[in-house]
Amino acid sequence: MDAGGETTSDIRTVYGAVSGNPNLDPTRLLCFKVYKRRWFVLLVLCLLNCSNATIWLTFAPVADQSGQYLKVSLEDINWLSLVFMVVAIPLSFGTTWMLDTLSLRITLILGSWLNMLGALLRFLGTLPPAQLKLQFPAVMLGQTLGALAQPLIIFTPTKLAALWFPDSQRATANMIASMSNPLGILLANIISPVIAKTSAQIPKLLLAYAVPACITCLLATVGIWSGKPPAPPSASAETSGSEPFIQGLKLLLKNKPYLILLLCFGSGIAVFTCFSTLLEQILCVKGYSNDFAGLCGALFIIFGIVGAGAVGVYVDKTKKFTEVTKIGLSLSTLSCIAFSVVSLMPHQKVVVAAVCSLFGFFGFSIYPIAMELSVESSYPVGEATSAGLIFVSGQVQSVIYILLLQALTKPITESPFSTCGDTVLSWKVPIMVMAGLSSVFTCCFLVFFQTRYRRLEAEEQAAYGTRENNDTTTSYQIVEN
Repeated sequence: MDAGGETTSDIRTVYGAVSGNPNLDPTRLLCFKVYKRRWFVLLVLCLLNCSNATIWLTFAPVADQSGQYLKVSLEDINWLSLVFMVVAIPLSFGTTWMLDTLSLRITLILGSWLNMLGALLRFLGTLPPAQLKLQFPAVMLGQTLGALAQPLIIFTPTKLAALWFPDSQRATANMIASMSNPLGILLANIISPVIAKTSAQIPKLLLAYAVPACITCLLATVGIWSGKPPAPPSASAETSGSEPFIQGLKLLLKNKPYLILLLCFGSGIAVFTCFSTLLEQILCVKGYSNDFAGLCGALFIIFGIVGAGAVGVYVDKTKKFTEVTKIGLSLSTLSCIAFSVVSLMPHQKVVVAAVCSLFGFFGFSIYPIAMELSVESSYPVGEATSAGLIFVSGQVQSVIYILLLQALTKPITESPFSTCGDTVLSWKVPIMVMAGLSSVFTCCFLVFFQTRYRRLEAEEQAAYGTRENNDTTTSYQIVEN
């Protein structure tokens, strides 16, 4: 028990265990501590991640009602979501620098304030008088503030896991923090249609999203006292972000395994973004309703969260980052191929829903593991830098993939099953191309990716290393008080 009342667990490293040998070093104690408040910091990040995701996709499920209330076109409403992607890419490098150079606390509090101010501005901007015609600019400005907060939030899980959690809990902590984002997406798809059944209820909807943002900001500002615990939970936490930012980038550019992961898993993120963005447009051609497309999207996320939970616990126990990532990426690619086939078949709701569920289960489950793998392959480069660039790669490739797939669509003159409205497009070629791209990058990852677990090796050397010169050995025991 420390002076502040924190319950700790000590990693005790003992030298000189053989009685009666005067040549051995005396017993030495090295303390690595874990603090109960690490769970509070993780909770704040999860709430913040979830809140930011709901702000991101507030208007997508109620695009028609939003357009009517704000008196703008559907293209303008789409930009309320797209602004997150546009803003995230150029700001990503600054965010990784902040996390690895300044403080986790500063980054989280700044992100929570931007998220809260954006949510409040959206709500206040939609209040009367509407005749000033400032509603849409105010909402767009609020969305932009939320977009500024997104990189500060979404890059944080690996850093928080490294600074606050021992190696036996890092993958689980990263999984919990990372999956709070798709949980927020799921909540936005459920809450927005329930509250905003008519255009007049849009202000009520924005108020519903502003309240959690304010509560989360209060928790972050008041409750997070420091960016890292007083004593590190592991050997690697002591040197987290030890490489300067620019030097870290140079090391990453020379790291072949990391570059392969950057390209191949970035492609996987892009495929998932395309699937989530284009799902309704792909399914409506074969007669599937918007409600069914929404159900498939919900199953995609729910099964993904379940899969991530199971895989995170498994990897924490086995440390098989590479094997799990390769298997998960392979199975998600097979699911993508299956979707490209079954989505072309009408009247196959059960099969389509099952494939979407499997796609989410295998794909989402490896996201936090791949982020941890990026840190393992690039240590001692800062966690935010290595994981953040993976996200940037995914965002850039997402924009390229979406533009490419949309360019490959062709108008259909006759479509007896269509529920798409006036314009009906054929997605047969685009989804085949999407499956092909996923297959190519997955094969490259399977064949070429091999890496050492540099962070685990450093921790093992620190905790278990043998001091041959003194005939002493190192061992440790973790006890939670």
